[in-house]
Amino acid sequence: MGNDLCGFAMCLAIPMQVVECGGFVARCEAKGIERAVSLFLLQHEHIQPGDFVMVHVGYAIQKMTEAEAQSAWQLLDEAAEAVTDA
Repeated sequence: MGNDLCGFAMCLAIPMQVVECGGFVARCEAKGIERAVSLFLLQHEHIQPGDFVMVHVGYAIQKMTEAEAQSAWQLLDEAAEAVTDA
């Protein structure tokens, strides 16, 4: 089955905050970890430092509000805690 959780394969997108932009690449941060993220899929959006994006396998796939990012992190933290406690 590969990497799975309780028999269910899962892909995650992680909310990250844009720190710096340059063309179709941004430096993004989440929970103290920084990554280079492709903005190619959001090339028609206006992305600037301070914005939040949902990142999946190195690509920003959606622009989001800070409240949406915080809500997503809360759910991810709760899921991680549930797995740790299991």
